[in-house]
Amino acid sequence: MEPFARAELAAATAAAVITHGRGGAESLVDLADRVGLDTLAELWRHEHPSSLPGALWALYLLRRWCQSNGDEVTRLWRAGRPYAPADEVVAGVSEDADPAAIEALADAVLHGAYLGEFDVALERAAAFFRIIAIGRRETAAADAEGDRDRRLADRNDEVADGLTVAAMGWRQHPL
Repeated sequence: MEPFARAELAAATAAAVITHGRGGAESLVDLADRVGLDTLAELWRHEHPSSLPGALWALYLLRRWCQSNGDEVTRLWRAGRPYAPADEVVAGVSEDADPAAIEALADAVLHGAYLGEFDVALERAAAFFRIIAIGRRETAAADAEGDRDRRLADRNDEVADGLTVAAMGWRQHPL
């Protein structure tokens, strides 16, 4: 599919998902569980996190990562948290976070995207990604594995920045 046509389809499906989900017709929090993350990936993964489809993709991916790798996410959260106290408050994870608290955050952010203030959900996710980026850098080794961690930290920062832009855009032009 041509990039423009793919982006157009991604934007249209994301708008339909968020409109339908916010309308309360049914809970779309478990959308990835029902239609499969691979289906959403095909639609949204190539979009920048500042766009609606890219932001939704980041939220679903965050939830899946917290569900499947809670111990790793918790380790990174704990390593980054002391260096970003404001982001810790915005994200809303307790100081003594464990994998269950991390998973609860991801669920709360996704629920907030559909049932609460979408821009607030995006800001919470952005804060979370910033802390994870810091945690990756703090725990990165001085070897090839550390280089990989630093690249992932850069990607986490990019997603956080994109989600922040998406939140600002939503405040100006919600669907």
